[in-house]
Amino acid sequence: MPQIHLRAEAEDYAPVVLLPGDPNRATWIAEKFDGGPGAARQVTAHRGLLGYTGTYKGVPVSVQTSGMGAPSMSIVVEELLKLGARRLIRVGTCGGIARGIKTGEIVIASAAAPVDGATRTYLHGDPYAPAADFGLVRSLVEAAERHGQKPHVGQVATVDTFYNPDPDYFSKWRDRGVLAFEMESSVLYYLAARAKAAGADVAAATILTVSDVLSEEATSEETYLPLGELNRSIERTIEIALEAGTSN
Repeated sequence: MPQIHLRAEAEDYAPVVLLPGDPNRATWIAEKFDGGPGAARQVTAHRGLLGYTGTYKGVPVSVQTSGMGAPSMSIVVEELLKLGARRLIRVGTCGGIARGIKTGEIVIASAAAPVDGATRTYLHGDPYAPAADFGLVRSLVEAAERHGQKPHVGQVATVDTFYNPDPDYFSKWRDRGVLAFEMESSVLYYLAARAKAAGADVAAATILTVSDVLSEEATSEETYLPLGELNRSIERTIEIALEAGTSN
């Protein structure tokens, strides 16, 4: 039965699905599948949530636009799980807040503080620590190291606002050991854990490019990477995610 938003069938998706927020990046990722541009099969374009399926080095893989923010991610992941997705890797960007973190570097999120409304809605206010699958995290770290990268591995915070005016917005989370802000991982991790607890073999993880940094000295607008440099950094994380996702 086609899902309400993805408008796809179970056989349309591979077990491994990469999840970029941007539909343009979904197409970009699909162009890296075996056969190059045009070889992957587009499985959905409903509401601009572009999805493609193909193979990478002979392994079936899909890419599905998640949209921006936890509410959109929750809809996409709920439907992907119904359609048989089992390895979910978010590939995106984040705002670095940890001391010493630099733009262009890689963050692999071992956990995600649920500061967003969507995850809190699922939890009904209960305390909870959304965490990534250890095996997928390890695969991402190992793939990053093979690419000559030394990723930051640790907790991120999933938030609902990009332009937050609170003066202690970044500093209180930095002082709690959070590496970066992003907008989707907590609900991804919760839904994967819920599915696993129900008996499904589901795992999720997140790899992020640091697109900007927040500190007492600089804002996101002042530090955001130029588009060309950002795309080069994102391309590296895409290659790492594809390698890690298809090696499990």
